[in-house]
Amino acid sequence: MANLIATDHDLAVIVEKVQNGERLTLEDGLTLYHSPDLLTIAQLANQSNLKKNGNKVYFIQNMYINPTNVCEAKCAFCGYRRDPGEDGAYTMSPDELLEYVGKRFTSGIREFHIVGGHNHMVPFDYYLDTISILKKHYPDVTIKAYTGAEIEFFARITGRTMEDVLKDLISAGLDTLPGGGAEILTERYREKMSPDKASTDQWLEAHRIAHQLGLKTHATMLYGSIETKEERLIHMLRLRELQDETHGFMVFIPLAMQPKSINASIKRRTSAMDDLKTIAISRLMLDNFPHVKAYFINIGTQLAQLATHYGSSDLHGTLVEERISHAVGALSQTALTRDELIWLIQGANRIPVERDTFYNEIKVYE
Repeated sequence: MANLIATDHDLAVIVEKVQNGERLTLEDGLTLYHSPDLLTIAQLANQSNLKKNGNKVYFIQNMYINPTNVCEAKCAFCGYRRDPGEDGAYTMSPDELLEYVGKRFTSGIREFHIVGGHNHMVPFDYYLDTISILKKHYPDVTIKAYTGAEIEFFARITGRTMEDVLKDLISAGLDTLPGGGAEILTERYREKMSPDKASTDQWLEAHRIAHQLGLKTHATMLYGSIETKEERLIHMLRLRELQDETHGFMVFIPLAMQPKSINASIKRRTSAMDDLKTIAISRLMLDNFPHVKAYFINIGTQLAQLATHYGSSDLHGTLVEERISHAVGALSQTALTRDELIWLIQGANRIPVERDTFYNEIKVYE
């Protein structure tokens, strides 16, 4: 690494630790969050990322699918969920699911990203059938389905263990778990913001079991509401600890909280400074994660492009139709084309790499 001279003297020790390959502590993370020297933090994160991934920035051609928005949970941040029978509530039948996918599918799509409500009005077989039907009709497409919180929900409604639930899902065609449902992995946060969903320990256990069963998975963090900076770092450290144990996470995805309305004041949104600093600090704290993703849906395409110099090595994918963040106040596009993603990455002087779900390289756009 090139030698850095921090304008904030409090960063000098951290610069030395990072450049010597030493692991950062929670206190180091707080120092980074409190520092005004964003450019030094960016350079540190950029160097750490380049050491892991070189100049490559990854993306995938994928499709979001939300089979149902009926949900027993009432999370404070969600504008997508509906109660049974409420206006706008829906649950796709198998035929409706296939019709939805068939109208939007293109030959380059390699992943179905499936997330929906915790719909307690349908049996567990509904969730199994969603996977098996898609796998039958699109056998070459990876099924990324059901968050750790949904795995706990399935176990609860069936009276079975999360391990048994996961084994059934894998038999139906599940290939990986998405990272959602993590929000902030502290109980103070979860009791206020998502009291009806999996606890911190249950979310982590769902992914631990998935890793033990051979699945590689994803991890998110929903930041920008009531959590403290310390809680963000506790979240990262809990993920880092599980990664030390299982080596099962592929990527960390910081998700900026969206306000309930598209017309919300900018004061209700995360700032560009916070978004970039959080991505950079994530890269520095999560030294055992291969990738950190800049999610353009929540921070916008231009900031996501800039984030490739703040420690991010992934710009997510084409999506086709994102609905959950756009059910509240997301201002970004609901999708991007492959050519637009390539343009964004090349515009950052990085090398675009089309990947599959597991970061196997499909095509490098030199």
